[in-house]
Amino acid sequence: MKRNRKGWAALIISAFAFGAEAHAQGTALTMTTEGVEGLTESLRQEARAAIARGMNWLRAKQQTSEDGVLGHWSNPLHPALTGLPLWALVKGGDRDSVTVKRAVAFLQSCSRPDGGIYRDPPEKTRGGGLSNYNTAICMVALHLVGDPELVPIVQRARAFVARSQHLGGDIYHGGMGYDAGSGRAYADLSNSYIAFEAMRMTESVEDLRRTGEERVDLNWEAARQFIERTHNEPSVNPQPWVSDDPRDRGGFVYHPQQTRAGTYVGKDGAVKFRSMPGMTYAGLLSYIYANVDRTDPRVEATINWAVNHWNLNVNNPKSEGKEPHDTQDEREGLFYLYNVMAKGLAAYGQDVLRPRDRPAFNWRVQLIQHLLSLQKIEAETGYGYWVNEVGRYWESDPVLVTSYALIALQTALGE
Repeated sequence: MKRNRKGWAALIISAFAFGAEAHAQGTALTMTTEGVEGLTESLRQEARAAIARGMNWLRAKQQTSEDGVLGHWSNPLHPALTGLPLWALVKGGDRDSVTVKRAVAFLQSCSRPDGGIYRDPPEKTRGGGLSNYNTAICMVALHLVGDPELVPIVQRARAFVARSQHLGGDIYHGGMGYDAGSGRAYADLSNSYIAFEAMRMTESVEDLRRTGEERVDLNWEAARQFIERTHNEPSVNPQPWVSDDPRDRGGFVYHPQQTRAGTYVGKDGAVKFRSMPGMTYAGLLSYIYANVDRTDPRVEATINWAVNHWNLNVNNPKSEGKEPHDTQDEREGLFYLYNVMAKGLAAYGQDVLRPRDRPAFNWRVQLIQHLLSLQKIEAETGYGYWVNEVGRYWESDPVLVTSYALIALQTALGE
């Protein structure tokens, strides 16, 4: 069963609107669902303070051009590293500051005639300028600013991302890779979810196209096919690597030919893939963006894996079939996990999770408390930031990690 085109989006918007209205009216924020305590006002205040510290830290770390007009963060060759802080600041309520205006100007300078928002690397690399990744994140950030003058840039970026969808009829059909211009057949679930998200979050600009101008969208049926081919679920994915082990069944892998969570040999003699936490939440979000209903068996299998493998200390299991044990390797990409986890569970719309082997809990409470415990405070300024001691996937960059954490906190708060 599939929802109508706007069903999931309407559900998410309604949930956020209800939360904001309750707060404005002074409604009690300590909520109990079947004996599980929800967000207290005390925890909300702590989270808001952490968000404010993080936003102040981002503002202080922006790098500006010599004339002070353009402002980027981290590496200017990757506009997404400016798009994510901009996203976090705007989501936190900052739309008109000088910091935001400088960031917008920088991203405008990265907008290209082909519609992409990216820069060419100084040397040829396999992923090129990561054009899909950079464009998708930046177009969301610009769209969230809400400036009508940015609509044409977002519209052109949508056309670029739509053209980047791999429709080659092979195992990657329907997905997205880092750079469609490379000419090689490739797509992965991480790039795909980011592109699917960008296209859903910005789709309202299609209503603003000039009369006679063609509307732009992805091939969502092909997208659903790609999502299924990364789903470690034998009821929808016939590939030989798919596992029927309860420890893996229902989760997701990186792309149709690779997992980064280890493998094992199944009873049939075939190599089986272990499921990955971050990719499972990316799969959940991807199904939602592709208009697969929350009651659909594909979504139910995904959420069941996520609930029964809840672990805020492990993103990249390396245990070859054993239980995760919180090693350095397993902490690779942890803040990517928090970011996609918060968005995925918020979109799914259920706060209380009930694992098989532990008490029910409110995911918003646990994620917020965990992120609060990880924030580092600058003694000289009082500002706060996050960084992963395991630097793979760019998570040694505190700007990237702080942006991930802020968006996760903001999403978990639902404000």
